[in-house]
Amino acid sequence: ICEDLERSAQPKGLTGNDISEDDARNKINEVLGSENIKEISSLGENENSELQSYNFSIKNKKDENITIAITKKGGHIVYMNSNRTVNTEIISQEEANAKGKEFLDSRGVSNMKATYYLKQDGIVTINYAYVQNDVVVYSDLIKVKVALDNGEILGIETSGYLNNHTQRDTSKIKISKKEAKKTLNKNLQISSEGLAIIPTEFKTEILCYEFKGNVDGKDFLVYINAENGREEDILIITNTPNGTLTM
Repeated sequence: ICEDLERSAQPKGLTGNDISEDDARNKINEVLGSENIKEISSLGENENSELQSYNFSIKNKKDENITIAITKKGGHIVYMNSNRTVNTEIISQEEANAKGKEFLDSRGVSNMKATYYLKQDGIVTINYAYVQNDVVVYSDLIKVKVALDNGEILGIETSGYLNNHTQRDTSKIKISKKEAKKTLNKNLQISSEGLAIIPTEFKTEILCYEFKGNVDGKDFLVYINAENGREEDILIITNTPNGTLTM
């Protein structure tokens, strides 16, 4: 049983063979472009996390500092962050979303959908969730930081995706969307509806109908369990000039 538990605790999205530190350096040259890098310094290994990684500090040709962590298994980026200052906002949110998605596609991560975003100091952090057959999987989350002056990718955080990503069984729908709607507040004016997989605090997942709507000028997301019709969660959406947040 212990072995089974250990196996199930393994990060589901970690694919590929173990790599050496030199392989990890090659990955960095590939991601950032060796022509842009002045020096790569090793910060040692992170052994304690489920996502064991090689950590590096990089100085690029513009003398900007970048920290990056590459997984030992498969050579995936767990984390990257650049300290570049952004002084102007030229590109739109739509362009930033497209830049982030383009970067993920270039790393072999496809079917990702931009969900929430937050702007700060000329940089937008966008949350991307995986989409499997029109079901939005919020557990498989990647955050990408995009510079709003030129669309450069300044950061990425993939631990949600690397820990959880796998193909789900989405066939367990027992109630119809029409039935699920019966449990909603009668005053909710629905603006979008679909299926989503949401994570729980117990590290499990629930397949739900996701209804987005408005009551008395407030935007809400309501999650109704697609197996038993139970209301699983209600989130208030806050739209600000700097982004969209949920509470």
